Amino acid sequence: MATVSRGLPQRPHLDVPKREARELLQQFRDASPDALDRIRGRHPKFHDTDDDVLRAATFRLSDAQCVIAREYGFSNWTELKQRIDGKTAAALLLNAISTGDRDTVVRILQAHTNLLHVPLRSGNWGPPMSHAANLGKLDIVQTIASLGARDSQHAFDRAILQGKLECARWLHQNGAQLTPGIIMGACETLNVDGFRFLDELNAPFTNIKGDPLAPLAMVLETYARIPEGKHQILDRFVRRGYSFPDTPMVAFHRGDTRRIKQFLRHDPSLVNRRFAYRDIYPAELGCANDGRSGMHWTPLDGTTLLHIAIDFNEQAIFELLLQHGADVNARAHVDGDGFGGHTPLFNAVVCGPRNDTLMTRTLLERGAIPNLRASLRKFIDWCEKPGWYEARDITPLDWARSFPDQGWVNHESISLLE
Repeated sequence: MATVSRGLPQRPHLDVPKREARELLQQFRDASPDALDRIRGRHPKFHDTDDDVLRAATFRLSDAQCVIAREYGFSNWTELKQRIDGKTAAALLLNAISTGDRDTVVRILQAHTNLLHVPLRSGNWGPPMSHAANLGKLDIVQTIASLGARDSQHAFDRAILQGKLECARWLHQNGAQLTPGIIMGACETLNVDGFRFLDELNAPFTNIKGDPLAPLAMVLETYARIPEGKHQILDRFVRRGYSFPDTPMVAFHRGDTRRIKQFLRHDPSLVNRRFAYRDIYPAELGCANDGRSGMHWTPLDGTTLLHIAIDFNEQAIFELLLQHGADVNARAHVDGDGFGGHTPLFNAVVCGPRNDTLMTRTLLERGAIPNLRASLRKFIDWCEKPGWYEARDITPLDWARSFPDQGWVNHESISLLE
């Protein structure tokens, strides 16, 4: 499903979201599948509505504005408009919060009281108090709370997500609740400190709907790549009574090199096995069973454990696999449309927001061929226009240079291939 997330530019103007709302309305009238997905994903009135019912529904400009506002992280159009109208004061307030300038924070919020309840940077970061909680600015959090802020629950959630435990403790002591879903932020960022804090308070291990598998799925599917945090969090799930299947991929996710060695001794061919998304993101552990599960970069469907270890930044497993003869030029499975066949070098150069070169150097030293070609197809989400990106008959260097989101490209690794 297409899910657009936007950030306001440095100098926002209301004309831009107005135009985007008109465009979305026209796309709805044209029955664009992407538009229907965006409406379902953001408009509370049309959540889970099937295509036929949605096409027949009354969808006005005000509905399109609601979707656009929520894509920018605001709860409604009025909130978005207030944020843009107060852009100068908001920019000054952002700077004052980040620098811990308490006096300026008070002066701006007393002069612009509407900003007290309006997201400053995005809906995720939230209004001023939540924004300060993201940064761990307890003095600022307390100051904004004294001015009448009402977002203590969201601020608590953000403090947990970012591991700002001093803020989290104060907010919890001052009314923030251990509500269903509170654990999800720490699962998303693999923040073991925040997760441990909630676990020790016996917070519910569920999402907002009470699903006990949703936090576990988040740990497995998240964009975050903090292996040690992930391993410790999964251990805490076990201590809470969760039962995991005894498979190579579960051992991989848990960073259990001892168990992976046992699997390799029992079945040496495992080092060359190709894994499907459903293996990597098991449905029985709550992961989506749609063939597009998980947040990763270069495609993982039909790849070896070596490809996967690179994407998840599992250095110890990467080294273990090479010790057991993993092929540095192993090709991924090629699907019916001709996409696939990429080697681990492709995963090393488009691997998310990191620039370490150790794995890339090791692959090259072990004989990885930098000019092998493949055809790849990747669904690009978290952008203004989600969709499939296709590239045929390309090298790893071509893949990195042409990738639509350069923030996912390991530019230091590119320099080794140039």
